[in-house]
Amino acid sequence: MEPQKHAAARPARDPVDNRRQPRFKLETQISINSRTCGHLKGHTVDISESGISAILPIEVPLDEIVELEFTLPLGPVSVYAMVRQRNAFRYGFQFVQTDFARKIIHATCRQLSVEQALLGDL
Repeated sequence: MEPQKHAAARPARDPVDNRRQPRFKLETQISINSRTCGHLKGHTVDISESGISAILPIEVPLDEIVELEFTLPLGPVSVYAMVRQRNAFRYGFQFVQTDFARKIIHATCRQLSVEQALLGDL
């Protein structure tokens, strides 16, 4: 009788850890303009160069393109994004952005990376 081959046990990977770009904690007010839900207000949780997550009071349909307006340390941003995921009241948005918004978001993520790295060492 041959010994059975067992697959090595691997811990389940959290899909949040499989991101293309790092996320940085960012807490600010956000306005969402949705074709199906109208104008909503919420607050952000974190940001990356490709998207942002926010807590919203009502459900927004997945795959809808919405307009997001929020303020970063380098200035206000108005950008379109697709609703990519939802977990209870937390939503993940993928940016569909202009070059101007991309530059502000990139610079903010770079700045937050440095700030949060320094705070993590305290």
